[in-house]
Amino acid sequence: MGTARFIFAGSAALSMLATAAFADDMTGMVTRIDRLNNTISIQEMQKGTVGGSTGSAGALQEYKAKDAAMLEAVHAGDRVTYSATDTNGTGTLTKLQKQ
Repeated sequence: MGTARFIFAGSAALSMLATAAFADDMTGMVTRIDRLNNTISIQEMQKGTVGGSTGSAGALQEYKAKDAAMLEAVHAGDRVTYSATDTNGTGTLTKLQKQ
């Protein structure tokens, strides 16, 4: 019983860490927008890098937009700052702003 609680507590802590990692403002470049499915793909830019060399690009993530209006102000190729949350393994944008 004690081991089960420890494993559960560790799992819960990891879930909170993953969600918290999405909560901070991130910077990236829009690579694709699917307005029919209300999704956007963003190439995350690594923090603390200067310039736009290919070595500074992070992971490519696809997010569901909280509402369709968020996607109207941006286009593929735009640099953006954004915040997202992780809900059941699906990233959902909570903030999207063109730079």
